[in-house]
Amino acid sequence: MIKAGIIGGSGYTGGELIRILLQHPAVEINFIFSTTKAGAPITQAHPDLLGITDLIFTSTVNTMVDVVFLCLGHGNSTKFLNDHAFSDNTKIIDLSNDFRLQANANYKGKQFVYGLPELQKNAIENANYIANPGCFATAIQLAILPLANAKKATNTIHINAVTGSTGAGVRPSNTTHFSWRNNNTSWYKPFTHQHLDEINESLNSLQPNVGDLLFLPNRGDFPRGIFATTYTQFDGNLEEAKALYQQYYANAAFTQVAEEPLHLKQVVNTNQCHIHIHKHQNTLLITSAMDNLLKGASGQAVQNMNLIFGLEEDLGLQLKAGVY
Repeated sequence: MIKAGIIGGSGYTGGELIRILLQHPAVEINFIFSTTKAGAPITQAHPDLLGITDLIFTSTVNTMVDVVFLCLGHGNSTKFLNDHAFSDNTKIIDLSNDFRLQANANYKGKQFVYGLPELQKNAIENANYIANPGCFATAIQLAILPLANAKKATNTIHINAVTGSTGAGVRPSNTTHFSWRNNNTSWYKPFTHQHLDEINESLNSLQPNVGDLLFLPNRGDFPRGIFATTYTQFDGNLEEAKALYQQYYANAAFTQVAEEPLHLKQVVNTNQCHIHIHKHQNTLLITSAMDNLLKGASGQAVQNMNLIFGLEEDLGLQLKAGVY
């Protein structure tokens, strides 16, 4: 059994990770570290796990585990690793943005690999340290990668994407607490969202000088999921576009090209990303839908863990959406 440690287990991504790993046939959770909940039962933060686990949060860290997941706020993973030296045999999967960009990927001799399996599965399989992609970054890259791979992402790319409130973390703020978010919608960080940097790095690795990305993120009136619409000029016909996507994702474990238009419920609570292609005159519309906490965070982290340890990519991740 793979012995796993979780750093920061009381938040949304930590909670999802606990739920997945408790059911994973090849993993045993060794410890769940929390500075705010140490000594408390896991069920105090995640009451849905009552009757499933009697694990408690701890303030101590076992630096000899096989894999450790860092579910910390952005900037805090680096601080944590400065204070805790894990074994050279311990794989590290970081869910923050600390190591995603090439400029930050080398940390004290540890080379972090960007963990988007649809982009560089082979590199992940041979990695010891993974920088898990951002949630918006995952949804948007999966919408554009086939175009960039075919060197057809040359024109300006417009992206409008809406995310659930869990994307902002467990601590309520002025724009995430229920009474403000309910029956409401708004945009934020127009054209400047922090995930654009990692998206551009990935796309330019396939096609140098990819077209400008104009990204408008929106806050949705729902707890989880991302629904992204991406459109750009495309000279080929619809069948040619579909062929590009079907070929690129032919062996992808969790990215599916759908014939019918998408809705968010079909992917929430799963590690799937569904893609739909539509063409209007010279404009290609790519819709991508996924769960921000699973394919956009904890599910993808487990997917990466499976690849690192030579397991079946979908092991422990056969999750079903609740469509009704």
